[in-house]
This record gives sequence, structure tokens and C-alpha cells, in this order.
Amino acid sequence: MVAAFACRQPGEVNAGAAGTTETSTTSTSGTDTSGTTTTSTAASATTTGSTGGTVSNMSAEDKEFVIKAAQGGMFEVALGKMAVSKAASADVKTFGSRMVTDHSKANDELKQIAIIKGLDVPAVVGREDQKTADELSKTYGTDFDKAYMRDMVEDHEKDVKEFEKASKNAKDADIRNWATKILPTLQEHLRMAKDTQMKVR
Repeated sequence: MVAAFACRQPGEVNAGAAGTTETSTTSTSGTDTSGTTTTSTAASATTTGSTGGTVSNMSAEDKEFVIKAAQGGMFEVALGKMAVSKAASADVKTFGSRMVTDHSKANDELKQIAIIKGLDVPAVVGREDQKTADELSKTYGTDFDKAYMRDMVEDHEKDVKEFEKASKNAKDADIRNWATKILPTLQEHLRMAKDTQMKVR
């Protein structure tokens, strides 16, 4: 969720408030955490957050997971805020609020781990995620609800797979333990997303 946590390509979009970020390039910022945001109609926002050092002994696979999880979480928070303000359905608004709360918390935790490990995290979401946010920002009412919940189901399906893999295969114990801790929350998010999607079809 973090969401969004989902497999994300490093990109050029500003992080959403309280959102995590991943480093794909050399941008630095907090991971999907509580950063300050200036939201735009497309869920982009600037985030300020702590960053780790530029050198890390983590394996390439673990670094990639942290980056994807951070950027994914930031994306979930940004879209969750958009849902709270734009959704027509009360159920969708509730789901969006839950995304902001849970992913912000997970992002804060990941950010602290990254700092300790000396890993920089980016302040922007991936290109594909930004594209999704831009498209959602142009929809309204029930059209927004349907599109957002469709994206949330697809996104969390990817997240669950990524976190299941990391919970078993991450070489860094802290990363492995964090993924194991967050996995049940993402599984719950996926169930919620599917249930909510059924209500807005």
C-alpha cells in the first residue's frame, strides 16, 4: 500500500503529502511518509523528508524493493487524498482515507529504515503512477469512483505479490521483517478494494 507499495518505475512526479518516495534517479526525500504537500489536481505534491546517505550495503534486490515500496506508498497516499476530496461514494471516500492513514504510517517506518541503512529515497512517484494520477484528476463523480477502485484493486494485487516475495527473500533482516509486518495490511486493503469496487460498479 505502501502502495502503493506497488511495483513502480522511478519517475518524475512530486510526492503526495505524507507520501513515500522512491529513488530511481538521484532525487532524495522521505519515503512515503509524512511530508508536507502541496497537492495539485493530479495528486502531485512536494514532499520534504529525511533521507539516508548516499552509500548503502543493501543488496540490489533489497534496494529495488525499498524504492518501489516507497514510491508505491507515496502514490497510495496521494490518490487516497484525491479520493477523499473527489469521490462521490461515501465508501470510496472511506477507503481513500484508510489508504492515507495506513500508507503514511508504513511510509514513515520505511523511511526510518532507509535512513539507518544509508539509502536515499526519491521525492517523486514513477511515471506510470503519475500518468494514472493525472488521468484520475480529470474524472469526477461515479466515473472517478469506478476508475479509482479499479486502479486500487490492480495496484494492491501487485503490492501483495511484491511484499510476499520480500517477506521471504529479502536479504536484509530489517527489510524482510518490515515487509512481513506490512503484508497483512496490504492483503486487507486488497479485500477492501474489491468489496468497495463491487459497490460502485
